[in-house]
Amino acid sequence: MLRWSLHKAIIVVLLALLAGCAASCRSKKKVVETTTTNTTYRVSDDWRTLDIKLDRKDNKHLYREVKSWLGTPYKYAGHDRQGTDCSGFVMEVYKTVYHQKIERNSQKIFEKNCHEIDKSDLKEGDLIFFNTGNKNRRINHVGLYLKECKFVHASSSRGVIVSDVREAYYEKHFVVAGRVKKD
Repeated sequence: MLRWSLHKAIIVVLLALLAGCAASCRSKKKVVETTTTNTTYRVSDDWRTLDIKLDRKDNKHLYREVKSWLGTPYKYAGHDRQGTDCSGFVMEVYKTVYHQKIERNSQKIFEKNCHEIDKSDLKEGDLIFFNTGNKNRRINHVGLYLKECKFVHASSSRGVIVSDVREAYYEKHFVVAGRVKKD
């Protein structure tokens, strides 16, 4: 009898803990207001984290710039914080961080501004090129490599985000990695 009561007590405690966890999962996410070029938009705070540990040798200017773009909505042919596509985002980051002008189209960025590197040789600031749909292996998407297998890009469904190159989707659609040639 005592054993059955103990089991009931444990079950009640576990159910209470689960209910508490479920309630906390529904908690409201912090929203941050960001102002750029006279426009204010609201971005969920969870978009503002890179989840990458930086050390002294990392390019802090690059990471600050990337962080300022996180959550920017996708906009075809856009290249500002009100909306951007993948090549517009990469072009603007390169202009701001590296003071270097690169092409506006993913395919042309690779053809005119990069030399091919091995995927295993990726370094901070390198570019990763993908084909996200065409059967002809033509490049139609670009991301900027950070470190720890993470890259940042403008996703057509989620805006500017950080992703992992080892995710199955990106492994499947990977075409080539490139290092931007110095002017």
